Amino acid sequence: MKTSIIIPANNEEAWMGYCLDALFKSKRVEDAEVIVVANGCTDRTADVARTYEVLAEELGWGLKILDLDRGDKLHALNMGEHAAEGDILIYLDADVRVTDKLIFQITRVLDKEEAAWASGQLQMAAASGVSRAYARFWMKTPFMANSIPGSGLFAVNRAGRARWDKFPEIIADDMFVRLHFKRRERIAVPSSYVWPVAEGWGNLIKVRRRQNRGVAQLEELYPDLFSNEDKGGFSKLRILSYALGDPFGFIAYAGVALIVRLTKDQTADEWKRGR
Repeated sequence: MKTSIIIPANNEEAWMGYCLDALFKSKRVEDAEVIVVANGCTDRTADVARTYEVLAEELGWGLKILDLDRGDKLHALNMGEHAAEGDILIYLDADVRVTDKLIFQITRVLDKEEAAWASGQLQMAAASGVSRAYARFWMKTPFMANSIPGSGLFAVNRAGRARWDKFPEIIADDMFVRLHFKRRERIAVPSSYVWPVAEGWGNLIKVRRRQNRGVAQLEELYPDLFSNEDKGGFSKLRILSYALGDPFGFIAYAGVALIVRLTKDQTADEWKRGR
């Protein structure tokens, strides 16, 4: 059972080593390949990835580096899939750090004939106080607490991948894939991964706007997929309880949401991670 790990990367020189260092420390993973798809990069993303060729060879892993002129994550995912030889496909953001047992656990649970999706336990990381507070409260929301979000890392077996054609030009690729699977087909493995949160008020607002646009876009283009949504509701009593327990977290999260709702989006065509 071969595993292909596809990493789309646009100007991720600062994060590439962070991602690959952790990935190549994975335990009990024998037949695997890593496909770094540098797309539209103007920095040394591909060069940093190439420095891991010797390590990959020593581990018996494959390492493919695709250096594309076009800066487009969805195109990068499609090109990465075209190069993938694995029975299991893991989609990994270049700024994510996996723990050493995660890839093995995902490979194990997806080694089945039935269509399935998997991810790990998401841990958010932030440096600034406001971003830490925002992340702390975000983790309590229904989407994060009641479902398996798969933000930054998700995986499918080949039977699951057959449920859609190539990746369309959408914003929320992780949600698009997740909603192709019913709750019983989604598997959360016990190991975790670290996903960095946007830093500071301005970047949190930009990311929240993009998240909202991504959900709205899927609702418009693929409304039937939302029959598989399972996040549940957020009662006023629970909001009050969480707000009293973490007032700064509530202020940060609610403040970003309110600004996004009440102000006009001036950056609809611009996207930066804001890490």
